[in-house]
Amino acid sequence: MIGARLRRREDGRLVRGAGQYVGDIRVRGCLDAAFVRSPVAHGELRGVDLSRVRAVPGVVAAFAHADLPHLPPTPPMLDPASIEGRPWPPLATGRVRFYGEPVAVVVAGDRYLAEDGCDAAIVRVDPLPAQLDPTEAAAGGVELFAGLSNVAAEREFGTPADEGVWRDAAIVVEALYRQQRLAHTSIEPRAILVRPEADDGLTVWVSHQAPHRLRHDLAEAFALEPDRVRVIVPDVGGAFGGKSETWPEYLAIVAAARRLHRPVRWLEDRREALGGPPHGRGQHQRVRLAADADGHILAYELHIDADVGGYPHTGAFVPLATSMMATGAYRIPSAHVRTRAVVTNAAPTAPYRGAGRPEAAFAIERTVELLARRLGLDPAEVRRRNFIRAFPYETPTGFTYDSGDYAAALEVALRELGIEQWRAEQARRRAAGQWPIGIGLCTYVERSGVGEEFGAVEARPDGTFVALSGCCGTGQGHETSFPQVVADVLGVDPALVRLVEKDTAVVPSGVGSFASRSMQTGGAALHRAATKLVATARRRAAEALGVPVAEVEYRAGALVAGGRSVPLAELAPLRAQDTFGPPEAFPFGAYAAVVEVDPELGTARVLDLVAVDDYGVVVNPLIVDGQARGSIVQGLGQALYEGVRYDADGRPLTLSLLDYLLPTVAELPPVRLAETCTPNPNTPLGAKGAGEAGCIGVPPAVLNAVADALGLDDPQDLRMPVVR
Repeated sequence: MIGARLRRREDGRLVRGAGQYVGDIRVRGCLDAAFVRSPVAHGELRGVDLSRVRAVPGVVAAFAHADLPHLPPTPPMLDPASIEGRPWPPLATGRVRFYGEPVAVVVAGDRYLAEDGCDAAIVRVDPLPAQLDPTEAAAGGVELFAGLSNVAAEREFGTPADEGVWRDAAIVVEALYRQQRLAHTSIEPRAILVRPEADDGLTVWVSHQAPHRLRHDLAEAFALEPDRVRVIVPDVGGAFGGKSETWPEYLAIVAAARRLHRPVRWLEDRREALGGPPHGRGQHQRVRLAADADGHILAYELHIDADVGGYPHTGAFVPLATSMMATGAYRIPSAHVRTRAVVTNAAPTAPYRGAGRPEAAFAIERTVELLARRLGLDPAEVRRRNFIRAFPYETPTGFTYDSGDYAAALEVALRELGIEQWRAEQARRRAAGQWPIGIGLCTYVERSGVGEEFGAVEARPDGTFVALSGCCGTGQGHETSFPQVVADVLGVDPALVRLVEKDTAVVPSGVGSFASRSMQTGGAALHRAATKLVATARRRAAEALGVPVAEVEYRAGALVAGGRSVPLAELAPLRAQDTFGPPEAFPFGAYAAVVEVDPELGTARVLDLVAVDDYGVVVNPLIVDGQARGSIVQGLGQALYEGVRYDADGRPLTLSLLDYLLPTVAELPPVRLAETCTPNPNTPLGAKGAGEAGCIGVPPAVLNAVADALGLDDPQDLRMPVVR
């Protein structure tokens, strides 16, 4: 079954409209909530008058912070040190720190009435200057949290090169890059429904990526035992990192439901989703690279100021991922990275597909391309001269790359693109004075998988199997690919295996789905559990047949010994489980893009795009191809179209899809996918993560192509999105 292109079994119900999302769930007596939000980006909150709100027909209740004084603060995601002295109240108190920060929650019989109630609220705020530039905010100005620096976290990786290296290098390339903010733009924005139970517990339906983490956070916040909180994730309409967190709105909805003893639901609307939080990316990068005359890199320096918005709880750790992946696919004798997570008066950031790795790849790949241009060398050849060749490889920033063949991926990309023909066309156009085209490359390494994951396999008396996973599918095809893994071990039809995940009352533990970890960790845990199930069945069969275990063979659902056969179903019920935490893996690849530019209109159109990725062993190529294409579209969005914009006072200017540009099918270029395969040596499946590569490889390849078309030597002349 490994490598079979099985169609996604979940698609049948989804494309028929038979999926069930949080908004589809019907719970008796359920109320709907809407939030009153701050009309300014920064200011002292003087009062929230809800008296008129409560008089609106159909409004059941309205709460500001003063009405819920024991409302717990928002928990951090991964970096507790960054939030010290910077609490994030679910409903603002004292000060507001970004436009749209919740200041009150209104609960009514339906969402329309709740919105009417919000319109009646009176919010009094004394404005303060808004700080939107992370570098300026880090340098001083108005403190977002009194007595504390605006730098919430600062880290260094690697060792600075000796000044003699910079002085004696044949060439030193310096550049400034900007990673604009992006909106996650899931088809289904955030959504939660909370039902208080008779035992003071909670049942929570939520669109999420990590239900067990949410259960822990809610139990801790409201002083409940974890088993009193049940978190169920129904179908999810996309996540991309923005649904891994415990958001302040979730805490407010739980508090309202507990106060009212009624189920309460909140469905985020598109305006709220685009205004954030969450947003992704948001980095200022300053790079310096030294090389000899042949293009061999001698030293690399990267300074990052990451804009994490009004509160660092959900985004402060992302620039750490950028820092640790800074050197990409290259042997660099000396590398030094300094990263600062800076609070600003923009919406808080969070992981966005790729979560730090696209930012790292952009900085190094744009700079390597610039190095080649300034030396007059072939960009592909400069990459070949600097590739890591021997594995495992310890990077200067602290990672150990497991396996790879970066040169092979680049050669496949160049061949698939037909680079010589495109270079000839480029020369012809220049000679004819026609719109120029450019060719851009990117070779990337990313990190995938983190932590351990739970998996269990049960054999049922009816001949079917149940696979339980602590992962949490949000559209990746788990219902197909995880049974495929189990079926491969057991030698049975995948249709006999049913997946159960996303319910904390059924699956005892789990980490979730993010960081391209599902197959690498969750799939491997199921593989190991299925292998244990076979061993358990052999022991059970040996007892039944009265023979030594060594004489019992397992053959495609049956136990065989001495000419006698016992179907596995006759030994059921049987169960085996495993918790597996392999080391992080390092998928890689090479992307090549051809871009045509209209110099007068400033538009750019991708004429050809080749994506070569190495995910190790691919369980279901059909699903992986779909993930690749989806991430490529998002990479194109960042490179060419998307970007959250604010005015000088911190009010977002991109609050509808008329203003926030997303690529549609009309903008998609010809895309060719290819693969190399370098198995992961640390898992029984040999799989590495897949699903985020396009967000990593596309932006630098496209921007490098635009720079090549226009002959730009200064990165300041070219920023994302190219089409504004």
